[in-house]
Amino acid sequence: MEITYLSEIPSGEEAIITKVLGHGAFRKRITEMGFVKGKKVTVIKNAPLQDPVEYEIMGYKVSLRRSEAEMVEVVSVEEAKNLSGIEFNGVIDEETLKKSAIQKGKVINVALVGNPNCGKTTLFNYASGAHERVGNYSGVTVDAKEATMKKEGYTFRIVDLPGTYSITEYSPEELYVRKHITEKHPDIVINVVDASNLERNLFLTTQLIDMNIKVVIALNMYDELEDKGAKFNYTALGEMIGIPFIPTVASKGKGIDELFAKLIEVYEEQDPTVRHIHVNYGLSIEKAINDIQHEIWKNPAIRVQLSSRFVAIKLLETDKTMLEWLRKFDNYENIKVVAEKAIATLEKEYGERSETIITDAKYGFIDGALKETYRQAKADKRKTKRELDDILTHRFWGFPIFFFFMWLMFQATFTLGSYPMDWIDAGVGALSEWLQSIMPAGPVRDLVIDGIIGGCGGVIVFLPNILILFFFISLMEDTGYMARASFIMDKLMHKIGLHGKSFIPLVMGFGCNVPAIMATRTLDNRKDRILTMIITPFMSCSARLPVYVLLISAIFPENQGLVLFSIYIIGIFLAIVTALIMKKIAFAKKEVPFVMELPPYRIPTLRNTTIHMWHKGQQYLRKMGTVILFASILIWALGYFPRNVEYSQDYDAQIAAVEANTQLSNDTKAEQIQFYEVEKESERQEQSYIGRMGHAIEPIISPLGYDWKMGVSIITGLAAKEIVVSTMGILYQADMKADENSQTLQTKIKEQKHRTGVLNGQEVFTPLVSFGFMIFILIYFPCVAVIAAIKKEANWGWALFTMVYTTGIAWIMAFLVYQIGSLF
Repeated sequence: MEITYLSEIPSGEEAIITKVLGHGAFRKRITEMGFVKGKKVTVIKNAPLQDPVEYEIMGYKVSLRRSEAEMVEVVSVEEAKNLSGIEFNGVIDEETLKKSAIQKGKVINVALVGNPNCGKTTLFNYASGAHERVGNYSGVTVDAKEATMKKEGYTFRIVDLPGTYSITEYSPEELYVRKHITEKHPDIVINVVDASNLERNLFLTTQLIDMNIKVVIALNMYDELEDKGAKFNYTALGEMIGIPFIPTVASKGKGIDELFAKLIEVYEEQDPTVRHIHVNYGLSIEKAINDIQHEIWKNPAIRVQLSSRFVAIKLLETDKTMLEWLRKFDNYENIKVVAEKAIATLEKEYGERSETIITDAKYGFIDGALKETYRQAKADKRKTKRELDDILTHRFWGFPIFFFFMWLMFQATFTLGSYPMDWIDAGVGALSEWLQSIMPAGPVRDLVIDGIIGGCGGVIVFLPNILILFFFISLMEDTGYMARASFIMDKLMHKIGLHGKSFIPLVMGFGCNVPAIMATRTLDNRKDRILTMIITPFMSCSARLPVYVLLISAIFPENQGLVLFSIYIIGIFLAIVTALIMKKIAFAKKEVPFVMELPPYRIPTLRNTTIHMWHKGQQYLRKMGTVILFASILIWALGYFPRNVEYSQDYDAQIAAVEANTQLSNDTKAEQIQFYEVEKESERQEQSYIGRMGHAIEPIISPLGYDWKMGVSIITGLAAKEIVVSTMGILYQADMKADENSQTLQTKIKEQKHRTGVLNGQEVFTPLVSFGFMIFILIYFPCVAVIAAIKKEANWGWALFTMVYTTGIAWIMAFLVYQIGSLF
């Protein structure tokens, strides 16, 4: 349902008002003139210069500027017809129009705003049923997430905005939140406040008060406040600042219904608590604000869009973004002069920078308000948590503990994942065998069994490993340990030219590189963001995991966790070396201070951890049902055609000769026939379209010890790394039958031998080649989605650079592993 504004209604047409936006005096004046929900307004005509516009409402005429009319939401007659749900016979009465306006007026636009770690996204997930990522560290939500829910006859459009400590212009997420509130005009802002950290969280609340918008505070994690034994009279504080407080425990769903009931009350203006107050900053600051406001008031167009007090305070904070926004207004220069004079006066009086003066005044207000309403518990209940930090962030023990957790995660991925992996493998084999028995022989059966099941079935068996990996990553995030890992790694990150906060996007890259690239938005310095982006692909994402699991299970049956761990460590080592080189070449820069919150340790809920794990599983399955399915069919077709090929020898005659030989036993016959059939199929495949592609790139990959099938797998893996396994499943003809003579893909790759060249007759997948192949898959060309993310966050230049340099390093590393290893 699109939003229509009064400014968009053509001359001569009618509409019904659904909402009036705007602030303060403008909103009061326009509603007193009759612009209220349910009233019909007619557009009479535009002025000769198209502004202002003349309207008729309640029997009299009134003119509004277009900028003012943009603050009035309406429902057109055409939309009212669609909303009314009745048959339209050319005439629609005024009462139906009003009902339609009221119906549309029951759509409440809500923005969720709060500090990182306050439980904002948890609340969003619980309330809306969405499954967005929740993490116990700064910067998980780096874009707005939207959801719709219905409650008590109202439709709530909820937007989960990035976590931010304020709405200044210090970081991209702060500007993003501010822009959303000032441009999208949500009906109500839910300010999610961490009840266990009131003073810091209420700083953002004071900025929302300055904006003169409707706010409801979700006092989240209220159980932690009660557990500490603290006493908080939130009702009294709510009456003091004109904002209602609703205690919630979002992780358990407590208080959510009460919160949305309060939203309806506030939206319908039935809550007596809600009123606009001014945070008193003291005589000198208030005079400075008032002086700037007087100049702002001379241009009503500014007041229509933003609270004049908010604009004045931002100017006192020397906010460049606000100054730039004002540039389009006629009295910009006068406002700028008045603001500069006020800043100079304040700085001379206080001996501080003006933004510091405002911040101190805000915290002074918060301190005074909490002294009247909040009583801290005498006993320090966080002692055990501090003791835990003493161990986990210890200067000597911190690193071994971190690496132990990482090793444990990878070992569990194999050990725990092997059981469900075998069950799924057997299920895929049974399905393949059943289809083989009921479908007639021909291309369709070959497509279904060799193409779809051979490709997708070869990938789905690794779903348990993916789920276990994400379960462990989620546990580390939700407990707050990931932020500690960032803390202990800061000095090392600093040495390679990165900020400690870069560590979090890099660790997120173990799950998926795409959200990791997006998470670099939380870094304040552009050079930090780009450098983190171009080394993130070295973090081995879960899409590469099926390749590792396949080869490690087949070629390295012992020390599986250790081999996998070494692959990840090599990726981290290459990221460090690349960062050091890039720092010298392109990213020499001024240092950025390490400022990052270390959130309290929290016991993760099984619900949130499981939701995150399953959400990633769904993404994996969706990819398997789209990209991987399409790729599997394409690869099968390229390998299946052309059917008429010229063989180097007459395999059919040789098979017939074996069958006619009465001196051979049945077992010997079967063995020889199978040999000729495999030889025939291998030669046919080499002459297929995909075989020709593979042989074309053989000169490039043969120094790495690879055969042409591995080369084809590398090419198809450009789209998504899971396709490497599905390609191998098709090209190596993995037999998915469940009988005792069947050969899975693991068995098949162990038996592969080179058919041409100097390596003719030798095994393809030796431990050396397999390890080199895993290194190549780790490093080369990130998937198309990652390249798109880098292009979006940086530009095409960095995206193209990433494609070229990662593939070049991959070839060099695989070459060194194979050639140097062959010497021993």
